[in-house]
Amino acid sequence: MFDVEKIRKDFPILSRKINGYPLVYFDNAATSQKPQVMIDAIVDYYSNYNANIHRGVHSLSQEATEAYEKARIKIQKHFNAAKSSEIILTSGTTHGINMVATGFTSLLAAGDEIVVSALEHHSNIVPWQMLCERTGALLKVISMTREGELDLGTYENILSQKTKLVFVNHVSNALGTINPIKKIIDMAHNYGAAVLIDGAQATPHIKPDVQELDCDFYTCSAHKLCGPTGVGMIYGKEEWLLKLPPYQGGGEMISEVTFEKTTYADLPHKFEAGTPNIAGVIAFGVALDYLNDIGFEQIAEYENELLQYATKKLLDIDKVVLYGTSKRKTSVISFNIEGIHPYDIGSIIDKLGIAVRTGHHCAQPIMDFYKIPGTVRASFMFYNTKKEIDLFIDAVIKAKNMLT
Repeated sequence: MFDVEKIRKDFPILSRKINGYPLVYFDNAATSQKPQVMIDAIVDYYSNYNANIHRGVHSLSQEATEAYEKARIKIQKHFNAAKSSEIILTSGTTHGINMVATGFTSLLAAGDEIVVSALEHHSNIVPWQMLCERTGALLKVISMTREGELDLGTYENILSQKTKLVFVNHVSNALGTINPIKKIIDMAHNYGAAVLIDGAQATPHIKPDVQELDCDFYTCSAHKLCGPTGVGMIYGKEEWLLKLPPYQGGGEMISEVTFEKTTYADLPHKFEAGTPNIAGVIAFGVALDYLNDIGFEQIAEYENELLQYATKKLLDIDKVVLYGTSKRKTSVISFNIEGIHPYDIGSIIDKLGIAVRTGHHCAQPIMDFYKIPGTVRASFMFYNTKKEIDLFIDAVIKAKNMLT
């Protein structure tokens, strides 16, 4: 049985109050809340075996190194990468995307084409625009439909022998749409193009198998997976990681350094310059253990129940407009009330203890497509409840009545 009340006890922040009201946290697409077991892992590291990793011969360094590399293996197994060396530990999704975008600078030529989708977060748009400026490559865009889905017909028309790279998110952060990434990957590979999947919004709800997907790169952030901020990972097929140059220079990523020439370390250390967020990586592994103990199938089933419940309740409110109505969604609802700015709704319901996100959600092209300034976004996780949704609905109705 999925016992949400038992699960909620694992998250200390859920017991606090905001403005005298119980916290209702519906901003999970921005960052998830943290279970005590993950928090304890960070405290344990700094309390009992804090040391730098890999280079030390003393006991603390060896203990920290072992815990750090065990976390890498947990991440490898979670995503089903063929080798642990294909898991590069980063500061987050944005770091992973920029690592690949920078690396491809030497692999692209003027006239080459790269493809992004209309559903992307800014972090999966801007680095590719910068890459085009450096190389003379051309940026093509997969268009979207009114339902918030990608138009695969236009994608097929865009693909050609000039296509070298395709970048698509697994799930839209603004709309919750689950993109058909397996089909997108296969279509790109028919033209010999590499594919990077931004999994930041998918991984809290879906357990991806990178070998089954056959993606060339897959990246995500720990903080959306009940882990700490400042940590993430990018999976890369070994063949691509060997081709790409290092993203940063410094300690750890070298094999030998002289003033005449430097040779680089083997994977994964080639891409991991400097002292990493050791405690964060260890806690990332603990967070994955926690989620897998609950089970991603149970998580998805429960969150879909919350999504359907909240969607029905919202549509009962007069003048509510939903954005992103794909049948394949994670637990995200973006909406507006006609005639009311989303910021005003968010500000009022915050006074009632309810946390949502308002604005363009770092996905301004989506808002431009709908010709709106932004939306109110309510995003749910497995520790949320229908009772919280009821409080949210009551607060939205109250805000609507105050503003009309």
